[in-house]
Amino acid sequence: MYNDLLANLAILVLAGFVGFAVISKVPNTLHTPLMSGTNAIHGIVVLGALVLLGRIEHPSIALQIILFVALVFGTLNVIGGFIVTDRMLGMFKGKKPAPVTSGDDAARGGAGQSGPVKTGTDGQGR
Repeated sequence: MYNDLLANLAILVLAGFVGFAVISKVPNTLHTPLMSGTNAIHGIVVLGALVLLGRIEHPSIALQIILFVALVFGTLNVIGGFIVTDRMLGMFKGKKPAPVTSGDDAARGGAGQSGPVKTGTDGQGR
């Protein structure tokens, strides 16, 4: 049991190094589809942890802790991945035109006045 755990931890660490090396060589334009694929993979990790947690009849406390940590980290990674993907896709959207405000003279057709033209103090146009 102890040797299996160490072997699995060694594989996990090596996979982390290989993953970092591969991801660092991906061009910036391909990071959005890569994030979507990674979100799908982590969704599978979350489902796998749920299935394992539900199918084992008498899991040990260590196994329950490991599965719970896998669920938490997988869920956080899926949520964070969707947030980052949304931000990256937002960079590709065009900028919205500035809304026309009510104080804009061009929108009212005026020539620089800010309201009705007053001709005098009593309104009779002296």
